[in-house]
Amino acid sequence: MTEQNEKQSLVGEEYEVEVGPVAHGGHCIARTGDGRVLFVRHTLPGEKVVAKVTEGDTDSRFLRADAVTVLEASKDRVEAPCPYAGPGRCGGCDWQHAKPGAQRRLKGEVVAEQLRRLAGLTPEEAGWDGTVAPAEGDKVPAGQVPQWRTRVQYAVDAEGRAGLRKHRSHDVEPVDHCMIAAPGVSELGIEKREWPQMATVEAIAATGSHDRQVVLTPRPGGRLPLVELDKPVSVLRVEEKDGATHRVHGRPFVRERADGRTYRVGMGGFWQVHPQAADTLIRAVMQGLMPRKGEMALDLYCGVGIFAGALAERLGETGAVLGIESGKRAVEDARHNLADFPRVRIEQGKVESVLPRTGITECDLVVLDPPRAGAGKQTVRHVASLSARRIAYVACDPAALARDLSYFAEAGYKPRTLRVFDLFPMTHHVECVAILEPIAKSS
Repeated sequence: MTEQNEKQSLVGEEYEVEVGPVAHGGHCIARTGDGRVLFVRHTLPGEKVVAKVTEGDTDSRFLRADAVTVLEASKDRVEAPCPYAGPGRCGGCDWQHAKPGAQRRLKGEVVAEQLRRLAGLTPEEAGWDGTVAPAEGDKVPAGQVPQWRTRVQYAVDAEGRAGLRKHRSHDVEPVDHCMIAAPGVSELGIEKREWPQMATVEAIAATGSHDRQVVLTPRPGGRLPLVELDKPVSVLRVEEKDGATHRVHGRPFVRERADGRTYRVGMGGFWQVHPQAADTLIRAVMQGLMPRKGEMALDLYCGVGIFAGALAERLGETGAVLGIESGKRAVEDARHNLADFPRVRIEQGKVESVLPRTGITECDLVVLDPPRAGAGKQTVRHVASLSARRIAYVACDPAALARDLSYFAEAGYKPRTLRVFDLFPMTHHVECVAILEPIAKSS
């Protein structure tokens, strides 16, 4: 191979470009004069910018870049409220430089594009009006941002300073305050003290109680510091050898509230990050499913049981719910949380393994809330074979949702309604709730 044919890094190269449409992932698409595709962050559709390459070489299918100079600004552009936002800085927020209404519009365009490309659906065919709804309380004055993030994982740099990771990097941007952190997180004062020998410090502020929790992950061989924060807090430690989480002092769980019930969430387990998210999603799922007394329902990837609990309340004493969840601690929590419902059963294991073993051949309702990668073809086919009258699919990734909707279409189900919620302001993430029904019954 000659030297001329060897690939060369293009990192640091600058291109003056016209910015095209938004793409999934918090960036926009542009092309260089020689036709190279750029995924550009910190810009908006229609702008003219100087884009500086951050990843890629002469052999790359596309290049990643940051807009380092804005030559012609969009009317939707604002000065980023956060001092840590911008090229080469904190990677936590994608859209600090866009008006809130524009952020939701961009997210809607991404959802529409994923539906069209991966599921072959128009918004109308998906039962979606094209809007992305803000959560209650998230409309704030210009120059402010919603303080919604009830769980923040801080990375710790070599000097022991808490910060947030830069985009697609292990590098740490030290911060003295995260603007999107919920007041319950900020009041702990994580950023004001040093964390020697720690790799990460996760702060959790329950919205259903005054419970506060810090989860510490030491560096290899690191010793736990004495934790003295500005508010009372429980402390957990992630073990180096097996990644298990153990209590150091205080409660091993936090108490959250959803749909009028209290839920125990143990050992830093999963709970929706936005304080309004759990109730917003339960409301959307229940409105879509319209549960009837005495029905049989499945809650797949059930976590600590919020949808199973909401279903059990509505199905009554003659109804039944089976939840399936892979996480051992989440299953323990779900069984504790739903112990007052004798006709709720929680099974532990992967959905694709446990569901076939249950022997269930039919049910009335299904809720799926899979991880970011989606449920996948095998699980979708099995769910569709149960002939449920309605299925609720909760998705945090529009691409995974669209892929699974295409599998459901092959298996005889189509969307009746789709709702999209902006439960992650300032970032590119959205939460979707699709309600599906059999194609034959809805024609």
